[in-house]
Amino acid sequence: MIFSKKKFLVVLGIVLGVLFCWFFSVWISLQADIDRLKNYTPQLTTQILDRKDRLVANIFGNQFRFYATFNEIPPRMIEALLAVEDTLFFEHHGINYDAILRAIIKNLRHGKYSEGGSTLTQQLIKNAVLTRDKTLYRKIKEAILAIQIELSLSKEEILERYLNDTFLGHGYYGIKAAALGYFRKSLDQLSLKEIAMIAGLPRAPSFYDPTKNIDFSLSRANNILERMYTLGWIGENEYKTALVEIPEVYNQSLAQNKAPYVVDMVLKQLDYIQDIRTGGYIVKVGIDLDYQAMAQEAMEKGYKNAMRINQLDENEHMLNGAMIVTQVKSGEILALIGGIDYSKSAFNRATQAKRQIGSTIKPFVYLNAFDLGYSPATMIADVARSFDNSDNEDYWRPRNAGNSFNGIVSLRYALIHSLNLATINLVDMVGFDKTFNALEKYSLNPREKNLTIILGSLIASPMDLARAYSIFSNQGVMLEPQLVKELIKRDGSKKVFYNKQEEITSPQQAYLVTSILQEVVKNGTGRWARVKKMDVAGKTGTTNNNNDAWFCGFTPEVQAVIWFGNDNNGSIGKIGGGTSIVAPVFSDFINKILKIDPGMERNFEKPDGVYQKTINGVKYFYTEISKLPEKKIVDDENKLIF
Repeated sequence: MIFSKKKFLVVLGIVLGVLFCWFFSVWISLQADIDRLKNYTPQLTTQILDRKDRLVANIFGNQFRFYATFNEIPPRMIEALLAVEDTLFFEHHGINYDAILRAIIKNLRHGKYSEGGSTLTQQLIKNAVLTRDKTLYRKIKEAILAIQIELSLSKEEILERYLNDTFLGHGYYGIKAAALGYFRKSLDQLSLKEIAMIAGLPRAPSFYDPTKNIDFSLSRANNILERMYTLGWIGENEYKTALVEIPEVYNQSLAQNKAPYVVDMVLKQLDYIQDIRTGGYIVKVGIDLDYQAMAQEAMEKGYKNAMRINQLDENEHMLNGAMIVTQVKSGEILALIGGIDYSKSAFNRATQAKRQIGSTIKPFVYLNAFDLGYSPATMIADVARSFDNSDNEDYWRPRNAGNSFNGIVSLRYALIHSLNLATINLVDMVGFDKTFNALEKYSLNPREKNLTIILGSLIASPMDLARAYSIFSNQGVMLEPQLVKELIKRDGSKKVFYNKQEEITSPQQAYLVTSILQEVVKNGTGRWARVKKMDVAGKTGTTNNNNDAWFCGFTPEVQAVIWFGNDNNGSIGKIGGGTSIVAPVFSDFINKILKIDPGMERNFEKPDGVYQKTINGVKYFYTEISKLPEKKIVDDENKLIF
C-alpha cells in the first residue's frame, strides 16, 4: 500500500512536472504575441487633405482605421461596452471564472459549444493575436495570454487597444473610424444613443451594421441603454432621452475619393514610402476642392460643346481632355483633371499624355528672340518659304492659317495672330540652334531637331506646359508644378516639400511676352478666353487636322493649361480647336472661381524697367535688352511702317 502511494506520488510529480514544463514552454512561446500587443502598431488609414484641410480621399490597406488614444475615448463609450461585454473588467485579472463556469454549464445543457465567457482581454487576444478556432489548445493559449497581458498592460491600455482593433462593420476598424463613418462625427460629438449603437457592434458587426439593419442596430442599442440604466451608470432622464433618439446614419464609401486623378498622382509621387497606405499619414496637397469641382464642371461643359459642334457620336468617339490649374506665384497645383470620366479611364492625360502642342510653343520662340536683343517692335517678313530635305527631293512648305501672307509685320503682330511664316523666318534670323537650345532650357525637351517643332510638332504633356508657361506667369522664374506640400507621420513629425525653381529670364523680358499674350486674348485667337474686368494672357494651339486643341492661359494669380483631343490621336472634328473648344473652358473656369474668390488680383503689374512707346497707334513695350529698332522701315510705296 505504501509502495502504491509512493508510486502514485512519483507519477503525479512526473505529470505535474510535464505540465509545468509544457505550461512554461507555452508561456515563453507566447512572448512574441505579448510584445506585439505591448508595441501595438495597427494599420492606420492615410488621409489626403486639400489646402483648406478638407478631405480629398482616404487611402488604406486591408483595414480602415483611425487611432483613438485613451484620452479621446468618451467615458460613456467604455461604460456602454463594459455593460454588455465585460461588466467586471476592472475587477478580474484577464479571466472571469464565473463567466466561464456559466458558459460551461450552458454548453453542457445545449450539448454543443455555444458560449465562450470571454473577457475583453481575451477578445482582444482573439482579434489581434490568435485565430478564432474553437479548440481547447487555443483556449488555453488565450487564457495564458490573458494573464500575461494583464501583467504587462494597464486596464486603460487594454481598453485602448480593444476599441481601436475591433471590427465594427462596413469596413470600419475601431471606434474612431466607426464614429466618422456611420455618423460623420468625432468621438466627443457622439450622442449616448450613437455610442450605444457602436458599442453593440462587436457581437455581430455585419448584422448590427446600421447602414444595413437600422432596426436591429437601434434595438441592440436600446438593450445596452437598459443594461446601463439597470447598473445605475446612467440616470432615468438620460436613459429615456436616448431611447427615443434615432440618429442619422451615413452609408458612404470608405475612400470618399473626390479627385481620383489627384489621388493616383499622390500615390505615384509617394510610392517610395512602403507603408503609405497603412501608416496613418496626413498628406497635405495644394489642391483646392472648390477649384477641383469647378475645373471638372468647366471641362465637362467644354467636352459637351466639342461633341455638339462636331456632331460626335457618344458611343463611337474617343474625345477626352485634361486640365492643370496652378497658383502663379507658388506653382502649387490647385486642380488637376486627368480625363473627363475616371470611371471609364484611369489614364492621367494631364501627366502621361504626350501630344503635339501646336502654336502654344510660339511664345517661347519669341521670348528667346527678345532675350537675344530683338523687341516686340522688330519687323519680320511674313512670306512663304520652302525648305528642302537632305536628299533635295521633297520640300516642306509651311503655311499660315487660311494660306494668307501679311508682308512685313512686327513680332508683336506675328505672335498675336500666330503667324507661322513670320515665326519660321524669325527662327531663321535668330538661328535654329539657338532656338533649339532655348527650348531645352525651357524644359520643353524637343526630341527631333528640325524646323517643324517651331510650328508645334514638338510633343509635351499638359504638365510640361504648366511648368514652361510659369516662366511667363511667374515673371521669368520657372516653377515645377507642386502637388504634395507636407507629409505628417503618425507621431506628428513633418516633412515639408519644396518645388524646384529656376530663373530663366528677367521679369522685364517675361513681361514683354505676357503683354503680347494679353493681346492674343483681347484681339487674337484667344478671344474666347476673355474674362470681364480681369487681365488674361494666353495662347491657343491647334495641330494639323484638329488632332490636338490647347489653351495655356493665366491671370495675375491663376494659371491653367487645358487640352482636348482623341485618345487614338485622331481628329477631334472639322470645327473647333484651341479657339472655340478650349479657350471658352478657361473663361468659364475663371468666372466660376471669381464667385468664391472675388478678391483675386485682377491686373498684371508691369515691372520697373519696362518702357512703352506708341508708334502709328500701336503701343510697344521695350526694355534695355529689347530696345526699339532705330532704323525706319517703309513699304513699296515709301509709306512708313515703323
